Parts: sequence; structure tokens; C-alpha cells
Amino acid sequence: MEEIVPLIANLGFPIAISLYLLVRIEGKLESLTMSIRELSEVIGKMV
Repeated sequence: MEEIVPLIANLGFPIAISLYLLVRIEGKLESLTMSIRELSEVIGKMV
């Protein structure tokens, strides 16, 4: 039991930071995807 607590403390923080960053990046990825779709539509209309 004594070995589990430091393991959770050492791994819990990086996992929490990783999840936080994934949530933040998800919104930006959705925005980027929409921009790429709009750009491809504009290029399609030009051709």
C-alpha cells in the first residue's frame, strides 16, 4: 500500500495534464477542420 500512493501521485498529475490538454486541443482541431472544409469549398468553386 505504501508503494501505491507515490505511484498514483507521480502518475496522476501527468494524466490530469494530458486530459486537460486533449480537451483544449479538441476545440482547436474542430475549428481547423471547419476551416479546411470551407477552404476546399472555395477552391472547388474557383475551379
